Amino acid sequence: MGLEGKTLKVCSCNKTVAIDGRALAAALKAGEPIQVHSELCRKDAAAFQAALGDAEVIVACTQEAPLFSEIAEAAGARPNLRFVNLREQAGWSGEGAQALPKIAALIAAAALPEPEPVPAVSFKSGGQLLVIGQAAAALDWAERLSGNLEVNVLITEARGAELPLERKFPVWSGKVARLAGWLGAFEVEWTQDNPIDLETCTRCNACIRACPEQAIDYSYQIDLDKCKAHRACVKACGAIGAIDFSRAAAPRKEVFDLVLDLSREPLLRTPQLPQGYAAPGADPLEQSLAAQALAALVGEFEKPRFFQYEARICAHSRSGRKGCDLCIDVCSSGAIRADGDKVKVEPHLCAGCGGCATVCPSGAMTYAYPRVPEIGARVKTMLTTYREAGGKDACLLFHDASEGRQAVMALGRRGKGLPARVIPVECFHAASIGIDLMLGALAWGASQVRVLTTERTADTYTTALAGQMGFAQAIVRGLGFEGEHFAVIDAGVLEAKLWALQPARAPQQPATFNLSAEKRTTLDFAFDHLAKQAGNAPEEIVLPAGAPFGALAVNKKTCTLCKACIGACPEAALLDAPDYPRLRFIERNCVQCGLCADTCPEDAIRLVPRLLLGAQAKNPVTLNEAEPFNCVRCGKPFGTKPMIDAMLGKVGGHPMFAGGGALKRLQMCADCRVVDMMNAKDEPSILDYRK
Repeated sequence: MGLEGKTLKVCSCNKTVAIDGRALAAALKAGEPIQVHSELCRKDAAAFQAALGDAEVIVACTQEAPLFSEIAEAAGARPNLRFVNLREQAGWSGEGAQALPKIAALIAAAALPEPEPVPAVSFKSGGQLLVIGQAAAALDWAERLSGNLEVNVLITEARGAELPLERKFPVWSGKVARLAGWLGAFEVEWTQDNPIDLETCTRCNACIRACPEQAIDYSYQIDLDKCKAHRACVKACGAIGAIDFSRAAAPRKEVFDLVLDLSREPLLRTPQLPQGYAAPGADPLEQSLAAQALAALVGEFEKPRFFQYEARICAHSRSGRKGCDLCIDVCSSGAIRADGDKVKVEPHLCAGCGGCATVCPSGAMTYAYPRVPEIGARVKTMLTTYREAGGKDACLLFHDASEGRQAVMALGRRGKGLPARVIPVECFHAASIGIDLMLGALAWGASQVRVLTTERTADTYTTALAGQMGFAQAIVRGLGFEGEHFAVIDAGVLEAKLWALQPARAPQQPATFNLSAEKRTTLDFAFDHLAKQAGNAPEEIVLPAGAPFGALAVNKKTCTLCKACIGACPEAALLDAPDYPRLRFIERNCVQCGLCADTCPEDAIRLVPRLLLGAQAKNPVTLNEAEPFNCVRCGKPFGTKPMIDAMLGKVGGHPMFAGGGALKRLQMCADCRVVDMMNAKDEPSILDYRK
C-alpha cells in the first residue's frame, strides 16, 4: 500500500503484536487496508521482495533490519529503506491492545523526510599513539600495539620495570604538565623529573654496575630514595651525558594523534572525553577494549557540527562584566570557554549533547543535530497522528540512541513494556531537550514530557534539565494546568515511574504553529497559545530565581540615568529615548542575565524573575525618567539633574575643584567647558610650575 508515496510493510512478529490492519489504515489515512504479516522475515519474505521496486519502503521491524537490507542488496534493488520498531515500543506491553494510536504515530514519524545535513567536523589521525603510565603496563601495551600504530611511551613511574632490548619506539620519562586536544591533535607537555634522560641513554648498563647503592635498575631511572649522591653513575656515563642531577630542562612538548592513559587517576576528568583519548584504569579487560578502539582510529573521520552560535545576542559578558555562564557550566566536554565578551566553542571537542542550547536563555546557542524545527516537526506529527487515531493524554518519553534506547527496548522485552499513552522519541542526547520543545509539545496537546537519563548521563545535564523543567512547570502551573507535566526519569526506575504516572491537564485545542529556529520566538507562540487555552490566565506569573524571563526594578532615588545599563544589555531590552532623559524597557527581550545590574554604578537595578503575558510584554515601558540638566552657560541640555547633582556631591569637597570656577565648569556642556577653560585667566597652567 502507499503512504504518501511510501510502501509500508507491517509484521506482527509471529502474532505477538496486536495490529488491526483496517484500523491502522484509517489512522494513517492510507485509503485501503494494510496487510499485517506474521513472519515477514521468514515465510512472508516474498511480500517484502515484491516491494523492492518501490522508491521508499518502511519496514515495521528493527530486529531483522540487517536481513532485509541483505535481501535488497542481493536483489540488486536500491530502495530507500527505513525501519521502525513497533514491537518493544508499542505491541509488547501490558496495554498492547490499546496501542494502535501510538503505532500509527511511530509509523507517521518514520515516514517523515530525513533531516537536512549539517556541516561536518573533520579529524585526521596518522596513528601516532602516546602511552602514558607506570612503566611495566605502558611498555607492555606499547609492545602489543607497535605493529599497528606509531607508538611512543611516557613513563610516569619506572620502579621494577625493564626497558626493551630493542629501541623500537621512543621512551621518555617525566610528569605530565598539560594534556589537551582531540583525535589527531593532542598536545602533551611534560617535565623531566629523573636525572637520567631516556632519550640520550644508550642502555649500556655502565651506570647500573657503577652505582654502590643499587639505586639504578633496568628501567634506567634512578631511585632517588636510595641514591646517596656518590655520583659514580655520572662518571660511568661519561661523554654520553645522559645523567645530570642538576638538570633544569624546559618542559617538553609533542603532538600525538591518540593517547592511551594508564595513570591511576585519569589526566582528563571531563564526563565526555575527547575522541582519541582513553583512560581505562587498571582493569586488563578495559585496557584491552581501549587499545582495540584506539587501534581503529587511524585515517580520516567526520562528525556533525552539533551547534550554531549567534554571538550578537550572547549574554555572556560586556566590558569585562560577567553575565551568563550557563553554557560553560553545563558543557561536559570542556568544549566551551570564555572569549572576551562572547564564548568560543571548539567543534572537535563538542560531544553533541545540546546542553548548551538547552540552558541558553537568549537562543544564541542552538542545537543543530537535528535542528529544532526538524525535531519539532517530528514531535508535532506524532502527537497529531496519535490524537486523530483516538489516543488521549499522550506522554512523550525522550531518550538517547544508546543506553536510553536499550532501557526502552529492555522494558518491552523483559518487563511490562511502555503504557499505551507513552510515546518514545529518540534523540541524539537527552540533554538537548529544551524548554522550547517541552512547552511546544504541551501546546500541541501532549499531557506530559519525560526525559530518560541513565547512569552515564552527566550530573550537570540532569541538573540542567531539572532546572529548565522547573521553570516550565512553574509557567504551566501558573496558567492553571494541573498535574506534573515535566520531569526527568532515571532508567533504573523507568517501569515503576511510567506505570504509576497519572495524566496531567493538557490544552483542549492543540496549537498549529511550528517550532522556530529562534528560541524566544517559539516560546512566545507557546505562551500565547497556552494562555488562551488556560481560560482566565493571569497577567504575570512569578518564577523561581534564575529563570530566563523577568522584569527589572529600578530604584528611582539612586538611579541617575547614566544609561550604562543600556550599553551593557545584549538583548536590546533596555532602551534610550531620543527626546527626553528616560530609561525604557521591553520585558519580552530580557533574559535576566544580570549585566545591567552588575554594570550599574549606583546599584539601582534589581532582577525580578517573572513571566508577563500578552502584548504588554512586547511594548516598551518607562522604568525611570528625570528632569534634563541645562548647561549653565549656553542653556543646552546635556545630562540629567540627578546625575549632575550626584557628581557635584561626590567631588564638591575635593581640593581640585575648590575655586577658580572648576566646580561650575562641571555644570557646563562639553563645548562650553572648553571655552571656559581657555578664557580663564586666574587659574594656574602647566607653564606656571617650575621644574
